[in-house]
Amino acid sequence: MRKTGKTAAFLPLGVGVGLALGSALGVATDNLALGLALGVALGASFGVAMMASQTKKRRGDGGDGDGGDGGPHYG
Repeated sequence: MRKTGKTAAFLPLGVGVGLALGSALGVATDNLALGLALGVALGASFGVAMMASQTKKRRGDGGDGDGGDGGPHYG
């Protein structure tokens, strides 16, 4: 059997939660279009951030890919 990545579940989860919160905010402020747009944008960014965090945790390093401190590389 093939392993499925659980990190992929964070993006639709984030968009769904953002959509729900954005629609509630849009109805409360009587500007549904703006609320939905902000909800989807913030939810997607939250989902991507959670995916990156989970990937970093799974790899067990700082997440920059080279094992360094993230600073500039000379020579």
